[in-house]
Amino acid sequence: MDMIHIRAVSPPDLTDEVVGLLSADPCVLNLIVQRDAARRPDGDAIACDVLTGAANDVLHRLRAVHLDRRGSLVIEPVDMAFSGAATEGGQRELGPLSRAPVWEQVEARIRSGGRYPPSFYLYLVIAGLIGSVGIVTNSQILIVGAMVVGPEYGAIVSVALGIDRRHRSMVRSGLAALGAGFVLTIVVTFLFALLIRGFGLESEAFDRGLRPVSNLINTPNFFSVAVATLAGIVGIVSLTEARTSALLGVFISVTTIPAAADVAVSAAFTSWSDVRGSAIQLFVNVLVLIVVGTAALKAQRAIWQRVRLRRDRERRIAEQA
Repeated sequence: MDMIHIRAVSPPDLTDEVVGLLSADPCVLNLIVQRDAARRPDGDAIACDVLTGAANDVLHRLRAVHLDRRGSLVIEPVDMAFSGAATEGGQRELGPLSRAPVWEQVEARIRSGGRYPPSFYLYLVIAGLIGSVGIVTNSQILIVGAMVVGPEYGAIVSVALGIDRRHRSMVRSGLAALGAGFVLTIVVTFLFALLIRGFGLESEAFDRGLRPVSNLINTPNFFSVAVATLAGIVGIVSLTEARTSALLGVFISVTTIPAAADVAVSAAFTSWSDVRGSAIQLFVNVLVLIVVGTAALKAQRAIWQRVRLRRDRERRIAEQA
């Protein structure tokens, strides 16, 4: 049975209103109130479980009374719950909404990937270096490894959320992190590729011009756009449903780190047409992922909003009958 656990600290003058809101909702279970039990912030401790499909409405009502500002509000996933009559009644009340994503959790997951400490740039550079080794040795396995190591998708989705929510600072910080990160990656990888060329460490096939991995990366075409589009859709859906296995597949499908690595390697080996192709590949993939991510977020919100309106309409018709 899908549900979330809510822990809150409420100022004493707000507690009765909060408890009233929670008690009136049939999808709120196991409500516990402890007066004057909380410290930092001081107040009344409130805890309850909420069926996932009703969580958006419950959290919206709690934030509407400013519980998150005047006290605190913590959301936790529930790994296992044994259903009873009350839970089954709440599920019937929700209908199709029982499978709705909790948008507060979705946005929290996206924001967690939209932070840019020094390790973000370190991972990006290391991924680029791994990708460069994969290119000069014609190793597709290393290219896949570089894709998995790269953290850029978190920044891309954060930009998409910023556009969706019209948070300009989130968009600016995400684009700045992507720009600075890819420039740093290309510069460091270029120096590393110069070292490889200077000591003749590239594979014999690569030296003879047999570069299937590089050619695959630096040749943007219809399939590049198609894969980026599909990966963008799957990425947003996997974030809303917290499916990490599907999200890992998105990392492996997106040609961003390999393209940045190929820009650097091709420049080091003076293959300027390949530099241009890889740069176009990088730009197209990032742009498509941002556009598709934004559209997918808006579409999912619209779909679940329509499901909610239909549920409310059916409920009103049933009450009038």
